[in-house]
Amino acid sequence: MIEVGRKYVFDFDSTLTRVEALDVLAEMTLQGKSNRDEVIHEIQEITNLGIDGDISFTESLERRIKLLNANKNHLDPLVDELRQKISKSIAANKEFFEKYSDDIYVISCGFKEFIDPIVKEYNIPSERVYANTFKFDEEGKIIGFDEKNVLATHNGKIECLKQLDLEGEVQVIGDGYSDYVMREAGIAHKFFAYTE
Repeated sequence: MIEVGRKYVFDFDSTLTRVEALDVLAEMTLQGKSNRDEVIHEIQEITNLGIDGDISFTESLERRIKLLNANKNHLDPLVDELRQKISKSIAANKEFFEKYSDDIYVISCGFKEFIDPIVKEYNIPSERVYANTFKFDEEGKIIGFDEKNVLATHNGKIECLKQLDLEGEVQVIGDGYSDYVMREAGIAHKFFAYTE
């Protein structure tokens, strides 16, 4: 029996989905390019440098977006691809998401442009999705992201959750250290490491 007043905060990449969306996007944008494997490897290296704190999270995001060379028209195929990669236990518990949708939030360092359409199918509205947003040029090329968003910064998830100031017991479900720190910082009551 689930108590009233409990809030569930989910990460997106490698939690709600089985993959890191930017890696999938890289595979799509680099298809048929001779340096594809090197660039994908470099993107993963930059991701790890950011995770390990060797470069700032903001720099990690900037460098990965430059390498992606992606466009707005890559986003629909990306969403279609991510739909095929929903974590099994998430898909199996769709009923939970429908029943408790008012108490479910997504806090991700990923991007609303691909997260919103996926979580909408689980009854999670855009206003309860906290994530970065892309910046596009006139041709629709992804040229950056909103740097003013707290989620584009180091420990952005802590800041975001603080600002939300949720009532009741806050449970964080995620796969990474950036999710655990919300518990460590004392703003989440429980942390569940998602290891599927």
